[in-house]
Amino acid sequence: MKLRCALIVAALASGAALAAQPLPKADLAKGQQIATQVCAACHGPDGNSTIAANPKLAAQHPDYLAKQLANFKPGAGGKPAERESAIMAGFAATLSSDDARNVSAFFGAQKLIPEKARNKNTIELGQRIFRAGIADRGVAACAGCHGPRGEGIPGQFPALAGQFADYIDAQLQAFRSGARANDPNAMMRMTAARMSDAEMKAVADYIAGLR
Repeated sequence: MKLRCALIVAALASGAALAAQPLPKADLAKGQQIATQVCAACHGPDGNSTIAANPKLAAQHPDYLAKQLANFKPGAGGKPAERESAIMAGFAATLSSDDARNVSAFFGAQKLIPEKARNKNTIELGQRIFRAGIADRGVAACAGCHGPRGEGIPGQFPALAGQFADYIDAQLQAFRSGARANDPNAMMRMTAARMSDAEMKAVADYIAGLR
């Protein structure tokens, strides 16, 4: 428990330092142009994807989106991308840092059309995991990092509320298997490693219905 708390504090501190650094103002018009030309087919012109495999980007924190775009790119010296995706790597490679900032800001300024929780049988389990975690296995409450309503914390943790349950579940499974590994201090990997498939699905469905 002490180690997990220390890791969370370290991530918060690094996130706060990053957020404190001023960035050039984003150009929403240019961001919209990129969204229309590059992103709309998968994520919708305003970031409200209609395909559960492709996340909704509308109203997401721009700094989180920009980080993900950067993570899809290979690192210096031929290092592999921090977040591997054959599809997203191709799109991210076409974007400069200014492009990424502009399109991220555009999506962040859009209004989210949220999903709904669909499984009444697991809503209590999902709510319990989201709010309180699973104490006997060291699973931290989702709300501790992502906020009580899944709103996230700018500069630190993404918003989750209203996201596709299938997408949330897929990301939890990817963190558990190590297929996704761009989480600070392996926080999500350690959390997902202690969860069952049923628990992942339950909390993902609950998150879809959060407002």
